[in-house]
Amino acid sequence: MRRKRTMPEQLEKKLEELKSTNESELFDSLDDNEAALRKTFTSCSDLMVRKFHVFDSIPCMLVFLEVLVDINRLNDGFLIPLMAQETVQFDSPAQIIERLQSKLVPIVKANIIDKMNDAAQHIVKGETLLFVQSCKQAITLNIPDPMHRELQEPNMEAVIRGPRLGFIEKLDINMALIRHRIRTPQLKMEKMSIGSVSQTDIAIAYIENRAPQTVIDEIKKRLAAIEMDSILESGYIEELISEHPYSPFPVIQSTQRPDSVSASLIEGKVAILSDGTPMVLIAPITLWYGFQTVEDYYMNFIFATMLRWLRYLFAFLALCLPSIYVAITTFHNEMLPTSLALSLAAAREVVPFPAMLETLIMEVTFEALREAGVRLPRPVGQTISIVGALVIGQAAVQAGIISAPIVIIVSLTGIASFLIPHPGMSQAVSILRFPMILLAGTFGLYGLSAVLLAILIHLVNLRSFGVLYLSPLAPVNFSGLKDVLVRVPWSSMKKRQQYLQQKRELENK
Repeated sequence: MRRKRTMPEQLEKKLEELKSTNESELFDSLDDNEAALRKTFTSCSDLMVRKFHVFDSIPCMLVFLEVLVDINRLNDGFLIPLMAQETVQFDSPAQIIERLQSKLVPIVKANIIDKMNDAAQHIVKGETLLFVQSCKQAITLNIPDPMHRELQEPNMEAVIRGPRLGFIEKLDINMALIRHRIRTPQLKMEKMSIGSVSQTDIAIAYIENRAPQTVIDEIKKRLAAIEMDSILESGYIEELISEHPYSPFPVIQSTQRPDSVSASLIEGKVAILSDGTPMVLIAPITLWYGFQTVEDYYMNFIFATMLRWLRYLFAFLALCLPSIYVAITTFHNEMLPTSLALSLAAAREVVPFPAMLETLIMEVTFEALREAGVRLPRPVGQTISIVGALVIGQAAVQAGIISAPIVIIVSLTGIASFLIPHPGMSQAVSILRFPMILLAGTFGLYGLSAVLLAILIHLVNLRSFGVLYLSPLAPVNFSGLKDVLVRVPWSSMKKRQQYLQQKRELENK
């Protein structure tokens, strides 16, 4: 005897038939829509379904994720007033939806959807869906729970002078921080979602007629080409859209400071904001932005120029000082004054390791101590890293394992690396320091010169979204040099540097 299909089996068959397409329509039955959404959100204990009547006789249903919605606002500002409406006669369900959206829903972001996959996407984004019996449409209500920390000073970038508010993990608030500083309708912010599982919201910010259109289009193209399950931090995006992912030098800048992003947008750059992280990406950039800070424009131009040259000098020392020491003490002792050469020889007399191995040991130890200081809890991290360096260094010198001069060299190198304001550039210098030590210990100053030449060739060939990495120094653009090697006074620099030359270059290709 043929068994009669029950209602759940009929609904399951209907869902299987509609599963082959991502554009399946909503059902006209509240029970069918509820069953379909519960099937989509199986084992989701935070999925809430609330059924009620409007106009005394019309069944409705709210569906939302409890942890993402402000329950108090939903109850007091929407549900209670809606259930208190008097009886009204309607000719069709479409009229009910239209009246609810236009007159009775006190929510600014209230849209109508008619696809099942759209319904699921709106729910996971923290929106509430309002279904009406006998209607194949639903209204989306944006009543999010304000889950975010308070605005505070950026912890990755020290603020000496300037605004002390930093970005947080909320995309809308980060967009508002930029809007407060650039109050023009030419500031455009385009949203999109990336990550097939995480569905991370990102925003592309730029100022129309300042940012090159070719750069904007290229950034959108690369973002659209990302195929990842999840994007949990802007570092994912930085690596995936980079033109040179294997280069140690950063071609995209990251910052927590809204004033830095605002200044970059005015210069004609593009910013990429990602939900869930306080780090904002800026592109395109050049090498020189790794040694500049936004505070250079807040202080006296003479002092700012001195600080820039100090950063350039100590960046060179952070890169080359250990390898120069190794090359000279190993191959080129005749370059040293006699008294200094005798002093170094006496200090190294009891050391059992060659200069190259001794330097590598100290550099690795210093990097390990610095990483330990970062990863440990903040109250004890700095203390342990500083005390550990002093105790280990002093004990190693007294034991004759290392010499006193190499402790001085490595300490100066560490201090020099701290003067580089952007972490990405500092990391590049730290990475390149090790092959330079190896080649300097193998071939002397010739090996060091070969590495520096290779780095220079690499920098000349680097591009950041079409912009040459060494511009405006290579090729030379004298109008741009006034904000690279020096910081000229504002009277000579009416506007921040813009990439007009690179814009013409890109558009002529």
